[in-house]
Amino acid sequence: MEKFIGNMDAKTDVKGRVFVPATFRKILQSAGETSLILRMDIYKDCLVLHPKFQWENKLDQLRENLDEFDEDAQNTFRQFAYLVETVELDASGRILIPKKYLQSANITNEVRFLGMGDNIELWNRSQLEKTIMSPEDFRANVRKFLTKPKNG
Repeated sequence: MEKFIGNMDAKTDVKGRVFVPATFRKILQSAGETSLILRMDIYKDCLVLHPKFQWENKLDQLRENLDEFDEDAQNTFRQFAYLVETVELDASGRILIPKKYLQSANITNEVRFLGMGDNIELWNRSQLEKTIMSPEDFRANVRKFLTKPKNG
């Protein structure tokens, strides 16, 4: 499957529906995906959309790495799967975002879609801008993470 790249603005309607940007819809359609998994991000106040097959792979990977008889492992898995919804692309290319998710991510009307490779983040624009690093920090991190050995 192609990667989701770029960022685009959209608006929610009064029901919480939003058009998924056409570039992202084309990628989903070429992969035969109409179901997306919506969840809150683990670290930031944003929403994350996963194509269903990728979400299932992540869930399987996490389950395989956890001991089912370890309470902390079970609690981690439970919380990972807790606030997750399946959302469907309608015939117009929209998804319906439940109000509780919009509120959790502080999204009122305007939404910034951000392609993150395998998934798509949905942000309140001002919240996203708070996460942007200084150019110096960004350069240092790119250098650090692009030159980091994979198994080291």
